[in-house]
Amino acid sequence: MTTATTVNVPALIDEQKVGSFQIRILVLCALAVLLDGFAAQMIGYVAPSLAREMHLDHAALSRIFAWGLIGLMLGALIFGPVADRFGRKRVIVTCTLFFGLLSLGTALADSAASLTVLRFLAGLGFGGVMPNAIALTAEYAPQRRRGTMITTMFCGFPIGATIVGFAAVPILPAFGWRGVFVLAGIMPLLLAPVLGLLLPESIRHLVIHGRESARVRQLLARINPQLVFGNDANFVVHEERAPGMPVGHLFRQGRALPTILLWIGFFVSLLDLYLLSNWLPTVFHDAGITLSLSVIATALFQGGGVVASLILGSVMDRFGTYRVVSIIYVLGTVFVGLIGYSHSIVSIMSFSFFAGAGIIGGQTGTNALAAMFYPTYIRSTGVGWGLGIGRIGSIVGPIFGGMMLSRHWPLTTIFLAAAIPSFVGSAVIFLMGRTQAPVNAKEDLGAPAS
Repeated sequence: MTTATTVNVPALIDEQKVGSFQIRILVLCALAVLLDGFAAQMIGYVAPSLAREMHLDHAALSRIFAWGLIGLMLGALIFGPVADRFGRKRVIVTCTLFFGLLSLGTALADSAASLTVLRFLAGLGFGGVMPNAIALTAEYAPQRRRGTMITTMFCGFPIGATIVGFAAVPILPAFGWRGVFVLAGIMPLLLAPVLGLLLPESIRHLVIHGRESARVRQLLARINPQLVFGNDANFVVHEERAPGMPVGHLFRQGRALPTILLWIGFFVSLLDLYLLSNWLPTVFHDAGITLSLSVIATALFQGGGVVASLILGSVMDRFGTYRVVSIIYVLGTVFVGLIGYSHSIVSIMSFSFFAGAGIIGGQTGTNALAAMFYPTYIRSTGVGWGLGIGRIGSIVGPIFGGMMLSRHWPLTTIFLAAAIPSFVGSAVIFLMGRTQAPVNAKEDLGAPAS
């Protein structure tokens, strides 16, 4: 009589090198997030053109921004738990297809009301992609490289937001704001079938739900062809799992205070990110800078986030997530404040780049922290609800920006106010690192990795 082999899948993945299969997953998730960033951020770039055509004031633009972000919030809150039950891949593919169709439809909007409704519906799709792309990348990454892989994947978002800025420069004069929405709709429709064909389901999700052992064997062999197991292999994930509503488990086993602190971090980070992303082109343009230069300065803000995200992962893996994320938020605080004191195009461009490095880099690190903090059975829920709560901040940010502009606040005051959320983000992530929080995979996120 033979005894079945028990295989601890996360421990086995932690022992492997990062190979071509995991890199492919990272790239596919990054492409999905890139299109998410493109579609979610383009409204800020086209806002000046949109306002001229439809005769919209700052308050009307704020409502359009806000309802799109409400859709993002609800998408993250809904599709995180859905993916924890039904799988990451299904949600990523479906949401990519959905927001592609809605973005394409938005090009036909003929009023502020129709534009608002379509942006809200598209936001539901945007919101569902991000938490599941983060979770899927994390679940195929060895622990020692998890921060690097998550932050590298998340670079897709600021890259997408940067691309739309540079794409808008030639498209707006030739085709108007509708041309930007057409491009934002076509790209996801082309990517969705590629994701359906090439993206695997989360191996940890399959194991936890006791599904398709043959498929688990195949996925392990794709990670490393030398990993061959017989039909009697028993695949396990040695993590807690409990019945009931996934959201409730975010507050159990000592996770309540860290979860609240993490939510505050998401809230202030996304408040700042969307305040700046949505209003920078308008603020710069109203200050007398040409529309093209205003768009380029905003694209550089996103580009700074790309550079920071590429560097951040390896630094986090080496020096600890809490510490590094707290410091990067301080960088954002300083340079956002300095934008208000800029007196030349060169300083505006430079400070915008470093402000993006701090704000978007901090958001990238917070995403990675959430993915590493929660165990598999509530990972998409944890990331999704963190992003969902953060989306409340992303709604408040553009509204607050519209209020400041409507009341004609000085630029120095506006940017000093915009620097405050980043400082708060630094403080709460620092405090989270002092809560002795339980961390998935026995990982000490506050200390250097061994």
